[in-house]
Amino acid sequence: MQLRAPAILLAARPHGETAVVARLLTEEAGMVAGYVAGGRGRRLRPVLIPGNLVEAELRSRSDSLLPFAKLELVESRGPWLGEPLPAAAIAWACALTATALPERHPYATLWQALSGLLTAICHAPSARGWAGALVRYEALLLRELGYGGDRPDGEALPELLAEMDKLAGALEYYLLADRRGDVMAARARLRELLGRMVE
Repeated sequence: MQLRAPAILLAARPHGETAVVARLLTEEAGMVAGYVAGGRGRRLRPVLIPGNLVEAELRSRSDSLLPFAKLELVESRGPWLGEPLPAAAIAWACALTATALPERHPYATLWQALSGLLTAICHAPSARGWAGALVRYEALLLRELGYGGDRPDGEALPELLAEMDKLAGALEYYLLADRRGDVMAARARLRELLGRMVE
């Protein structure tokens, strides 16, 4: 496997003393995992933040081996991680995608939608500017993976929260099955923070 492409970093798990296994979403190859040597070091730690846009180069001698990955930062989501709502939304969108998608299946629509969602989260003046995009992304993920789901219509925050509550069961049942504990906790935190905006 040899691939060089823009990628969204979805997750980074420690491996050994200094390395990281990164899960990346690319437009042409879908989700791929790569071994990042020195990923826990001072130089690469800011690059390996979920949500970051990176230029990824993956190389492997065999398709059965985990490829080595070199990552260069293109756009950081780090500045928004100090704000509770954007941080929770970025964490949820990346965790959901990393958990739900199979590896090495291209989903160009999801790559574009996630990229747009992360940009909206970081640049909208408030959560009202990106909450609709988040709910539509969840519904799109269900549709792209073959589980149906209507496109949410509402734009007002109370309507979007109602749509979000309706999607919770399908996400748990179809996409997160036996892994819902850890991942759905991120969604529950985000839902709680969004709910405070309409109280």
